[in-house]
Amino acid sequence: MYGDPALPPDFEHLPHVNPDAPAGGRIVQGEVGGFDSLNPHILKGRSPWQLQYLAYESLMGRNWDEPFTLYGVLAESVETDDERSWVEFTLRPEARFSDGSPVTVEDVLWSYETLGTEGHPRYHGTWARVESAEITGERSIRFTFTEPDRELPLIMGMRPILQKAQWEGLDFGESGTSVIPITTGPYVIDRFEAGRYVYLKRNPDYWGNDLPFMRGQANLDEIRMEFFGDGTAMFEAFTSGMLNTMRETNANAWNTRYDFPAMQAGEVVKSIIPHERPSGIAGFVMNSRNPLFSDWRVREAMIHAFNYDYIHQVINGSEDPRITSYFSNSVLGMRDGPATGRVAEFLAPFADDLLPGTLEGYTLPTSDGSVANRANMRAATNLLAEAGWQADSAGLLRNDNGDPFRFTILLRQGSSEVLAIANIYTEALIRLGMDVNVAQIDSAQYTERTNGFDFDMTYMIRGLSLSPGAEQRLYWGSEAATAEGSRNWMGVQNPALDALIERLVTSTDQDDFIASARALDRVLTAGRHVVPFWFNDRARIAHARELQYPERLPVYGDWIGFQPDVWWWQE
Repeated sequence: MYGDPALPPDFEHLPHVNPDAPAGGRIVQGEVGGFDSLNPHILKGRSPWQLQYLAYESLMGRNWDEPFTLYGVLAESVETDDERSWVEFTLRPEARFSDGSPVTVEDVLWSYETLGTEGHPRYHGTWARVESAEITGERSIRFTFTEPDRELPLIMGMRPILQKAQWEGLDFGESGTSVIPITTGPYVIDRFEAGRYVYLKRNPDYWGNDLPFMRGQANLDEIRMEFFGDGTAMFEAFTSGMLNTMRETNANAWNTRYDFPAMQAGEVVKSIIPHERPSGIAGFVMNSRNPLFSDWRVREAMIHAFNYDYIHQVINGSEDPRITSYFSNSVLGMRDGPATGRVAEFLAPFADDLLPGTLEGYTLPTSDGSVANRANMRAATNLLAEAGWQADSAGLLRNDNGDPFRFTILLRQGSSEVLAIANIYTEALIRLGMDVNVAQIDSAQYTERTNGFDFDMTYMIRGLSLSPGAEQRLYWGSEAATAEGSRNWMGVQNPALDALIERLVTSTDQDDFIASARALDRVLTAGRHVVPFWFNDRARIAHARELQYPERLPVYGDWIGFQPDVWWWQE
């Protein structure tokens, strides 16, 4: 994205892999929920999310030890102009699908057109920025953009490539589980039972076995994904040996629950994987499409009512750090105090409309850790009163029209930790005079409801990278606020955010890029759209002792492309 790639053209392997890792063994992972589709590229249905990364190759692959650098996979070469107004890829002649047929430029063109028009909405925005796509040779294809875009040539290199012939006469958007995908990746679907499990096996004829990019990756013979109704059942499956890896997100549970016999016998070990990526945002998101949450003072009151210090102690043992902004824990995070330098310059055109705290600095409220949380509850009451909400004689909050402050916290079934947080939070909200209900629904309903923005408040998590770009439009761009299936659950429509996202993705200078990200972070954080929780500045993974990973960790740590990609089985 900026500067030169860290690796030379003749690199032998990625820096964070074991190039001599043995092949064999298996990993058995658990997932809460179910699935009714094997197509991870469409909006309808729910598919195992790992399929998108394990079964499909793209033209280029990402080195997770750099902020954003791509190297050739299906493509043997890439070319673009200085302005990045177009990009041209040349396919490797040896590239093959899992059925042995060659990957052609016709497959590439069909994949991009289909994903951009019939695929998941996450693909649509990129395709809309392509003015033309033309086959320029037997193995080459060029994409010309509607306008120069620093990031777009990289994004275009990361689309999954599908086999055109497999989908002839079929409805791409209605695939379900009847179509077993023909893939380009190192793994193919071996067997599955809808909603219960999917088993992938390493393709012995995988075309990319000798690629330097793939050396030390895809070492495991089998990847199993088992699905469970809730986290408790999944953990029991791990302790009984049905699963051989478990990623623990709760520090308190990590310190207290992992003392079962297999752990005591040394058959299961615990690993800590640190990282240097942004915290992202995780917490209860307020849907500002609901008039209840359209006023920033109400949203600020909701944050004050969340007794963070007490909840963090009860649920997590106060071990993990608090999310203080969307890009905290990284160089891209906003700095304390007033905006200065380029950050202030980028925010200046919107100064009259920015919410309090954006320019002068915003910090989250803290408490004394007591159950009462009196100071913050008083502050919440005052903020609600300023926004027109007063308690009636029965103590119920009402506005000037007499309408009660009534809403539902919608949760996915099986999310036991989030439910526990919601229950503590709800007690405080009821004390304020709100009429709050917590509702759990199954995964299919939850996906449908959140895709259609049919909720008041729910749990949201958005992971952010060291090179934020076009995906920011899907997360908090104005157009995404009205696009069904987008990731803009908060419903924010803010010209400052739109402008800063554009500045972010068009920056040609590293300093401007960082300043754009820090300005964006300020507007998002001061927007008060999410009641933030904490984040893991390290991953906690318990696993069979035979499952091993490289000593040299990537800058992104335990992220996409780490487990199971670079792990191996060692007897």
